[in-house]
Amino acid sequence: MKTMKGPGIFLAQFAGDAAPFNDLKSIAGWAAGHGYKGVQIPSWDARLIDLKKAAESKDYCDEVAGICREAGVEITDLSTHLQGQLVAVHPAFDEAFDGFAAPEVRGNPKARQEWAVEQLKMAAKASGHFGFKSHVTFPGALAWPFL
Repeated sequence: MKTMKGPGIFLAQFAGDAAPFNDLKSIAGWAAGHGYKGVQIPSWDARLIDLKKAAESKDYCDEVAGICREAGVEITDLSTHLQGQLVAVHPAFDEAFDGFAAPEVRGNPKARQEWAVEQLKMAAKASGHFGFKSHVTFPGALAWPFL
């Protein structure tokens, strides 16, 4: 999308297990119903997008974009806010940030960091499939102890 013709919303703030926040079609329709024109999709929320599948398949990305268009919104970009913070975590925050990672890499900072880097790579590929030139992220969490 070269220009957005109205307000956008970050879906992560609202995604949940109860309708209409529990799947992409419903939450996109909810956003459109509230006047939003664009949605930013959190790439870690499997209720809204399968990041691995999006990285591997442009057809899947076209399908996801179509779901949003039919609901009345356009996808503005993908977000890797949670995974991005795990690329570089200050040791003082290992335990606090562990919850952002997949269960199989929690408690293992090296595996968690490798997982996070792979997540960002997949999001970059998926963003390309959507036709985006970028995606948003938080690039590591080394500075948190100083804030």
